[in-house]
Amino acid sequence: MGSTGSGGGDREDRHDGAPPRRRLPIAPRAPAARRGLPLAAEARPVDVATRPILAVWEITLACDLACGHCGSRAGRARPDELSTAEALDLVDQLADLGVLEVVLIGGEAYLRDDWCQLVRRIAERGMQPLLTTGGRGLTPARVAEARAAGLVSASVSIDGDAATHDRLRGVAGAHAAALAAMRALRDGGVPVSVNTQINRWSLAELPAVLDTLIAHGAHSWQLQLTVAMGRAADTPELLLQPYDLLTLFPMLDTLLDRCRAADVLVWPGNNLGYFGPLEHKLRGTLPRGHMVSCGAGRWGLGIEADGTLKGCPSLATATWAGGNVRDAPLRDIWERAAPLRYNRDRTVDDLWGFCRTCYYADTCRAGCTWTSESLLGRPGNNPMCHHRALELAARGLRERLVQVEAAPGRPFDMGRFELVVEPLDGA
Repeated sequence: MGSTGSGGGDREDRHDGAPPRRRLPIAPRAPAARRGLPLAAEARPVDVATRPILAVWEITLACDLACGHCGSRAGRARPDELSTAEALDLVDQLADLGVLEVVLIGGEAYLRDDWCQLVRRIAERGMQPLLTTGGRGLTPARVAEARAAGLVSASVSIDGDAATHDRLRGVAGAHAAALAAMRALRDGGVPVSVNTQINRWSLAELPAVLDTLIAHGAHSWQLQLTVAMGRAADTPELLLQPYDLLTLFPMLDTLLDRCRAADVLVWPGNNLGYFGPLEHKLRGTLPRGHMVSCGAGRWGLGIEADGTLKGCPSLATATWAGGNVRDAPLRDIWERAAPLRYNRDRTVDDLWGFCRTCYYADTCRAGCTWTSESLLGRPGNNPMCHHRALELAARGLRERLVQVEAAPGRPFDMGRFELVVEPLDGA
């Protein structure tokens, strides 16, 4: 079992023996896993033919940061996280299902004592083990153990300069710790990448983040818009407005040129882009060269630390849990759970609002399920779209999101927003 006490949400924050500066916000206790969820009587041909190539696995909800954008409100371990034996068995099931890459996340993955055992089994079964981390406690010793176990690469979160990053991550010194983790990974022989949240606090500092990752030898940069789930819904002023994309993408145009010159590969998150004029530069290195529909339950799989399976790790557990590996084999849940089938069956008739009438409706299908549901309560209409912002701007209009309902304060919870269409100048 993981180190359940390491991520206690109310511990004092200390660095190098210094006096405590603040307390981490108390994290909510996650409920026990939902069990006995129904499965269809049999798998259809499309379900058998569809196989995940990427699994993102929250191996513990314990965390040593208190990130202001955290959708799962991580901090405390779940009350019923998988045992080591159960987790190792799940690795075998992932390999048998055809998964190629397994990304270990949290909370903070290294707070689970057996995380390197999982890395080793993933590698032994022919899959690539990867890590996404805040890096606060990723010491050289932990790096050495992970590398010996077969860790292929680690992505460290960098969200701005020191002040902005620490503000977003909820802990003084988090930025310095993340840079130390990047050095430890590089010196320990583990290739390092960077992932960055794009929001109103970090937007202006993206060029400086690129400077940092180039200086630290990062091989790639994953960019994702902050989504209005969990703690991010508690701070709506943090979130980009749809019209902010008109500022973001000209900046990205320049940054993409710099990345190409520095041999840094850009990995756009599934909620960034959508058929604007920059799409060929943003996704030109990917197989189709442009945005495609949501991959949850199609090529992606999300796993919670208690064995709950979802099509994407970010989706709300209450509505998107497909089953639990303690109740049924992974293959049966993947093929027969209705929530995991959603995107396999999705058509343009499931879209609404602007997305229903969009020229790209049948290719994009409103893009990221997580983003649209977190904002508007149901998928199928995604206002965080560059093409959409440009189309409205050409008509002298813009969309503005207004929060009308607060999030209740539970892991993977959502508030509710309404869209206001107004003149482009905001008058």
